[in-house]
Amino acid sequence: MKIASLTHMKNKFTAVIKQDSDWWIGWVEEIPGVNCQGKTKAELLKNLRSALSEALEFNREDARKAAQENYEEATILA
Repeated sequence: MKIASLTHMKNKFTAVIKQDSDWWIGWVEEIPGVNCQGKTKAELLKNLRSALSEALEFNREDARKAAQENYEEATILA
């Protein structure tokens, strides 16, 4: 098992990655559903960054639509 760190803007995410036969596969721990594969480790990490970016943007848009109007955005540090 290998763990890789992915940085998105100022956030860090953790990917669990492994080689499975001819493919590298991985999952982003903090965001359900963000998983990818690649022929190389570098390709996998690139694919994970792209999928993570898309998931975060989708979640951001979804949250703003759910809030409708007159909302605030607050930064939360864990």
